[in-house]
Amino acid sequence: MPLNRLIIKQFRNIEACDIELSTGFNFLIGPNGSGKTSVLEAIYLLGHGRSFKSSLTGRIITNECDELFVHGRFLNSDQFELPIGINKQRDGTTEVKISGQSGQKLAQLAQILPLQLIHTEGFELLTDGPKHRRSFIDWGVFHTEPAFYDAWGRFKRLNKQRNALLKTATSYRELSYWDQEMARLAENINAWRQQYVDELKNHAEQICQAFLPEFDIKVNYYRGWEKSTPYQSILEDNFVRDQALGYTFSGPNKADLKIKVNGTPVEDVLSRGQLKLMVCALRVAQGQHLTQKTGKQCIYLIDDFASELDGQRRKRLADCLKETKAQVFVSSITESQIADMHDNNGKMFHVEHGTIEQG
Repeated sequence: MPLNRLIIKQFRNIEACDIELSTGFNFLIGPNGSGKTSVLEAIYLLGHGRSFKSSLTGRIITNECDELFVHGRFLNSDQFELPIGINKQRDGTTEVKISGQSGQKLAQLAQILPLQLIHTEGFELLTDGPKHRRSFIDWGVFHTEPAFYDAWGRFKRLNKQRNALLKTATSYRELSYWDQEMARLAENINAWRQQYVDELKNHAEQICQAFLPEFDIKVNYYRGWEKSTPYQSILEDNFVRDQALGYTFSGPNKADLKIKVNGTPVEDVLSRGQLKLMVCALRVAQGQHLTQKTGKQCIYLIDDFASELDGQRRKRLADCLKETKAQVFVSSITESQIADMHDNNGKMFHVEHGTIEQG
């Protein structure tokens, strides 16, 4: 379900643009600071309700403007054009429109517009804490298990309440009622995550192997507490420890995706170029799984395509992305860097000083 039109107003240095898009590759070419990354950022905002570069709305609204708008039109499986849009104001107010209807939720945008982002800070998926890898898993579960979003939200709210109670409780009895519901939610969340990783695992390992044939790569799931113990027992047995810590130590909020290369943690083995290639492989595998599972096509956003990748590695990624037949947005400083991706179906856009023109 690709975007066929994108309208951006008052977003960073882009005062206004209205462009018709290719359903395949869309190339954004321009020097650093020209605004090409801002186009990717605006598409990401349209699908997630937030920027991938700043959590502060005021920083992404054009100077001296009070609000920004990003609107898109995409074709669904019946080739029916559906308009979607998001408006953000400096006071933090957000309005989402879907098919002309106001008051829609950000989660609905995310369902409509599944996005995969590959950018220069993307190494955090492999090198930083488990939060990023947990989000990676949850992106897939969100798009394949309808009950996950509400269950995960309720678990996080209950966990926050439990942590507050730990500071005042004099016995476990005061927490037992809440823990029963937390345990039920935790087991469901874990089952959905485990099933998702089991389905993704072989495919992800195969693509990683194709991208990095010199390594033996293994992907495994850790649920956040001892595998052989029900979560209800974990909560009860560790009440005293949790009380001393002031928070719940174990649970689905500690889940992780364990990735090893030749039996060693990935960050200890791979170079920056190899790390980027593995991130690309994992993102592509996840997008392909989404299509196989739901029929939806993922949209890929690739910022600074050539960074950290030599010519051979760029070609591997280009060939893999072409095979997905998905819509892809690629930013690059020069046309020569994306030569392996360019074909007759793609569109080239030149970006300079926030102005976007089709080349």
